Amino acid sequence: MVDSQYFLPNDVGISPLDCREAFQLLSPSEQLYAHYISRASWYGGLAVLLQTSPESPAVYVLLQRLFRAQPPSELQSLATSLTDEEYQALLVYAAGVYANMGNYKSFGDTKFIPNLPKEKLKALVWQSQAFQDNPSEMEALWSSCGDRMYSLEERQKQLGLGDKGITTYFSGNCGLEDAELAQKFLDSKNLSAYNTRLFKTVEADGKRCYEVRLASAVKEAAAVDGEADNKCGSFEFEGASFRVLRGDYAPLMRKVAENLKKATAYAANENEKRMLEEYSRSFTLGSIDAHKEGSRYWIKDKGPIVESYIGFIESYRDPFGSRGEFEGFVAMVNKAMSARFAQLVSSAEVLLPELPWPADFEKDLFLKPDFTSLDVLTFAGSGIPAGINIPNYDDIRQTDGFKNVSLGNVLAVAYATKKEQITFLQEEDKDLYVAWKGPSFEVQVGLHELLGHGSGKLFVQDEKGNFNFDQKTVRNPETGELISSWYKGSETWDSKFSTIASSYEECRAECVGLYLCLNSHVLSIFGHEGTDADDLVYVNWLAMVRAGLLGLEFYTPESQSWRQAHMQARFVILRVLLEAGEGLVTLRHTTGADGRPDAIISLDRSKIRSVGQPAIARFLCRLQVHKSTADVEGGRALYERYSAVTASEPENFLKLRDTVLLRKETRKMFVQANTRVKGDAVELLEYEGSAAGLIRSFTERFHEDGEELEKELLELSRADSPCWC
Repeated sequence: MVDSQYFLPNDVGISPLDCREAFQLLSPSEQLYAHYISRASWYGGLAVLLQTSPESPAVYVLLQRLFRAQPPSELQSLATSLTDEEYQALLVYAAGVYANMGNYKSFGDTKFIPNLPKEKLKALVWQSQAFQDNPSEMEALWSSCGDRMYSLEERQKQLGLGDKGITTYFSGNCGLEDAELAQKFLDSKNLSAYNTRLFKTVEADGKRCYEVRLASAVKEAAAVDGEADNKCGSFEFEGASFRVLRGDYAPLMRKVAENLKKATAYAANENEKRMLEEYSRSFTLGSIDAHKEGSRYWIKDKGPIVESYIGFIESYRDPFGSRGEFEGFVAMVNKAMSARFAQLVSSAEVLLPELPWPADFEKDLFLKPDFTSLDVLTFAGSGIPAGINIPNYDDIRQTDGFKNVSLGNVLAVAYATKKEQITFLQEEDKDLYVAWKGPSFEVQVGLHELLGHGSGKLFVQDEKGNFNFDQKTVRNPETGELISSWYKGSETWDSKFSTIASSYEECRAECVGLYLCLNSHVLSIFGHEGTDADDLVYVNWLAMVRAGLLGLEFYTPESQSWRQAHMQARFVILRVLLEAGEGLVTLRHTTGADGRPDAIISLDRSKIRSVGQPAIARFLCRLQVHKSTADVEGGRALYERYSAVTASEPENFLKLRDTVLLRKETRKMFVQANTRVKGDAVELLEYEGSAAGLIRSFTERFHEDGEELEKELLELSRADSPCWC
């Protein structure tokens, strides 16, 4: 029997992402600006299929052909051999592929397969109108992905590098040592990994040859359009050959650049115009330097009515932690909530000194960022977060600043909680949890993004030998000794801490949120005082320790690896608070009312300030010191110790993992609107909150050039298919 974690349940929550009111408040020019950046985002988002698994592009095209020829209700009339539950399982699977941009969960990196027999799905494909219209094409599609779609071979169960899983950021013959060597090469050339993939061949004499592909519309290696810093070429490095090439995802990058250029005509100011020009140049030439320049203009664009960001951004799904997954979003500002976040920004310079590390470990100057609450129109990629702190470029964050966004309409849907669905809490906690989970998460997101990701200094010696700290006076607060390690030249946080960087940083930001949510000024900014403030703090901490327990779903015992950065971070925090002792957190194995294994986690609210806050302060300081000083060895040892999932009593986390899987929750999926230009106006097309609605939103998303795009996706996928055989 197949483990249920590889199926999406038929009753998974699917909700529309409502943005109609915010969109209608935009001027015609603002709507056109939003529309064209949205189009650029959706086109680029298709690259995620190529970044996820070898079969994802073909699975996507198969589903597009199937449902574009017949809507779900019409196709069901042919599905006489399927039960209603099996047909619903097909719709849910299709919705999952669209929502995750591939057949692996964006949150957890686990594969999911259709919850209906393979032969029944094949028979339905053969009966479909799409098959009748083009039998050879549909048969070829099925042949290319049908087996892999259902395969649960050990390596294919999750994303990972080498024998730990599947990744298309690297060819199938790459392992950790290849990723490490490639990173050293990239650092030596001052070349970012964010928009790259790595492919390896081995010559007859055993020499390793690597191909570093840059995502770009242009395929030519020679300099074009007056390009000053062309990174392409052939190089020898530590006994291996490296070729840096352009043209990865070329047809998609061309569409992205074209639509960004169209948006430029409707830019509200010079910063937006220059930002879009640089982004377009980045996707045309494969230049991260151009994307950085665009990001600088983006940071300068304070308080825009329409906010957006686009590029190869988050490195969570690269098993090595350096390559960015494509994402693009467009959203409208929610002025009421943004006013609260603006107050938090204004208070940042007062709150930062409250953090538990010496002043030398904080940035010399806090560059006040924009912090807005947004209603999302479009979020293209593998998933939609609740909040974002960007850009991720260390040099820009340290010198130019950053922006924070909280995605209000996402929060409203994703974190709505029903009492009967709450697991692992005492009955007396559940009503309070329902009442305060939303407001507490709002505060946590604000602190996490602004003062978590926005705090802390990296000690750097630049390429000219200059230091950004005083070597003669700055001491490690843990040892009392002078600082003895730092970042050198082009080294970055991601390149140094690689495989643990994402989760480590999320843990640091979550700890900042827990630590500062006890601050009465912070709570008053969000309108909470007295008993209400106490309840919010309690639920915020309770939600964190519960999330740590839920995080066990995302741990794979066979490979002793974590598949989700945030959930690993929350488990680490749970371990820290359990270690604090004194009855602060209690975790009990129990039996549920249904007779199956259960667990209860409880938090003594009277000890949050006296036991919990000091424990988080000590741990947070250690995290920051290792990060500031580029102490990879010390940071990894600390983080991996708390990340360990053991069978030791009394907790027995491995046994608890089985219980968590038994009662696991499925993340909601979102149905997003489409936009179309009609005359001089932009039309907003909305869809129902169901699997069928999500499918329809995608079959209509590329109404002008869908078949052309699908052909290009298949060509790109087939060209590389030997790399994963």
